[in-house]
Amino acid sequence: MSVPLLEIRGLEAALVRPPHAPLLRGVDLTLDPGQVHGLVGESGAGKSTVGKAILGILPKAIAVTGGTIRFAGEDLLKMRPSRFFSLLGRDIALIPQDPMSALNPARRVGAQIADGLRLRRGMRGAKLREKVLSLLTEVQIADPEAVIARYPHELSGGMRQRVLIAAAFAVDPKLVIADEPTTALDVTVQKEVLRLIRRMQARHGTGVVFVTHDLGVVAQLCDQVTVLFEGRVVEQGATAAVLAQPAHAYTRALIEASPRHDRPDSGMRPIPEHIITALKAERVHGGEAADG
Repeated sequence: MSVPLLEIRGLEAALVRPPHAPLLRGVDLTLDPGQVHGLVGESGAGKSTVGKAILGILPKAIAVTGGTIRFAGEDLLKMRPSRFFSLLGRDIALIPQDPMSALNPARRVGAQIADGLRLRRGMRGAKLREKVLSLLTEVQIADPEAVIARYPHELSGGMRQRVLIAAAFAVDPKLVIADEPTTALDVTVQKEVLRLIRRMQARHGTGVVFVTHDLGVVAQLCDQVTVLFEGRVVEQGATAAVLAQPAHAYTRALIEASPRHDRPDSGMRPIPEHIITALKAERVHGGEAADG
């Protein structure tokens, strides 16, 4: 049997200081090469915490307290620091959440894309410049010759996000963590960016963990989906199956709470309080109170 690209088992994380509140509660996730796996849930569900745990960039106030994160068979949590950092930016990359702040405002765009290529591929001179221009063309930025000399504030939000995507895919990583990369964009630009991420992912054969609160994004982009509530998995499976026939009441409520093009006059439907109460009771007692 082939080894999964990413295999998370029993992942737990908690606040370091009292009251040591748990933030992840036994999260499991499997990602095969070339797949896109969506992590979805409300704010505070633990989506970004999972992504940051994979990347080893959890805030100092949060610590992994249990479980394993295996990348191509190697446990990232037990890996020597030198080995772990050799993977970052080469085999594992990040598309960050906010294109408005993720780029260094004091450095030109081309130089920021070039960093990974210089560090991880040893590129220099004309070859490096040619590769940066090629990447900007690949993410459909017009006039890349002009863009590489610009500063981030001279670009629109959509163009900045394209630059971040180009930087993430620059060295052909095996795994990309996309942490809500369309949150700060308007709907039209969001659709363009999602199509671009899918195209880049397919072209480079990259596995992607896509963190989002938007089930519409999941339906459009993801092969598999994991639904989280307060740090634990409530449902998981093939995206089409989960969205068509959700097995858990919380997943059904989350779908109902999402805007729908087929019912434009229905407005938002809040998640019923009894489902949240049942989920909290399930968390405490380990039962199946919210199913059905």
